[in-house]
Amino acid sequence: MKMLGGDLVALWGEAASVVWLRTQRIAQGGPEGMAEASLMVAEKIAAQQDLLVKLTTGELGKTPLAVAANATRYVLKGVRANRKRLSRG
Repeated sequence: MKMLGGDLVALWGEAASVVWLRTQRIAQGGPEGMAEASLMVAEKIAAQQDLLVKLTTGELGKTPLAVAANATRYVLKGVRANRKRLSRG
């Protein structure tokens, strides 16, 4: 298992970048801004539902540290995908 601290630091940096990129896209308005805002909300709802299922089925682990590490890694994967997508244009 990777270190939780390293993943948390990575998540902090990646999330800050995504917040900035999304803010720019939404602030531009128009159909692209509205689509980004809708996508953001839909992704957050889906991620929360998925994490809840993973938590209740034990898929995230059996110890608090394992749950925290696996949940962080799950969120980090989605944040990284958004940063890549938003950085392309």
